Amino acid sequence: MLRPTVGSIEERDEEQEDDEELRDGGVPFFVNRGGLPVDEETWERMWRHVARIHPEGEAMGKGLRGAADLPKIPIPSVPTYHPTTSIPQRLEAIQKYIRDLQYNHTGTQFFEIKKSRPLTALMDIAKEMTREVLPIKCLEAVILAIYLTTNLPGVERFPLSFKTQFSGNHFYHIVLGVHCGGRFGALGISRRDDLMFKHLEFRTLADLVQEFQGAYRGYWHTLRKVKIGQYVSHDVHSVEQIEWKHSVLDVDRLPKEELRRELERHTRDMRLKIGKAAPPSPTKDRRNSMGSPLRGPGSPMRRISHIERRPSAEKKVLEKKPPTDLNGYQIRV
Repeated sequence: MLRPTVGSIEERDEEQEDDEELRDGGVPFFVNRGGLPVDEETWERMWRHVARIHPEGEAMGKGLRGAADLPKIPIPSVPTYHPTTSIPQRLEAIQKYIRDLQYNHTGTQFFEIKKSRPLTALMDIAKEMTREVLPIKCLEAVILAIYLTTNLPGVERFPLSFKTQFSGNHFYHIVLGVHCGGRFGALGISRRDDLMFKHLEFRTLADLVQEFQGAYRGYWHTLRKVKIGQYVSHDVHSVEQIEWKHSVLDVDRLPKEELRRELERHTRDMRLKIGKAAPPSPTKDRRNSMGSPLRGPGSPMRRISHIERRPSAEKKVLEKKPPTDLNGYQIRV
């Protein structure tokens, strides 16, 4: 169980926002920290939690665990594309795959996501998601969407988080914002259909945020804060961390026009990041251990010969021969 944090109300609220992936509808939930397959302790804890929150209590769990004729669950496949498939169609296919995994209602998040981990480690978790094909929550969906959009040319991705209030309680949600061809959209998962996928049709980031704000309003939620990160690197082996909250905006305190200006400023900041130099690549040992999921079977690893590694100045000395030596060599032949 999550323990209460000692400190002021402001400190506790800030820590809750940093750990928003550990909250499901404003209520803390368990995280599977033992990896997969799930160990016995985590498995039993999950069933006890389900028995506490389900209307049928323990009877529901016993009925499921003792059943031998449960229907077979279809296993979705990672989307593949024809070369002529458009970017919007590819994004829709990715969203369908995420949705087919289904939202996780068990109260236990199966994959542990630490926001401070480097991108390459988070991408390894995303690959594990595609292997295990388990239900996911919103933060897991963002990591998976980043992985599945890595090879989409011209598509920039950034985290987009929301803090809302309803009936005195705070709720947290996150999606992956996408930008391509001068239009914004979003990928993700939620209990609500209008709080995850957004088509690539919004002219500005402000329009996208207002779309989510209107959806929340339909559920009587008041949008309090929006956190927007920077563009995420397309290098799955990058050791940089995802910048989750480059801009934190108090929506309820900002006038509509000022909010729009702040979102336009953030859009400019994201564009500037594209031109910045990438962080150092992983070491040789790290590259060898990770491999390359982007390299197809027809693209073998390039071998670097000793000659290629030799400094260019030395190579020139070896290749250049005096005319006398050449003539002497010709005579000897």
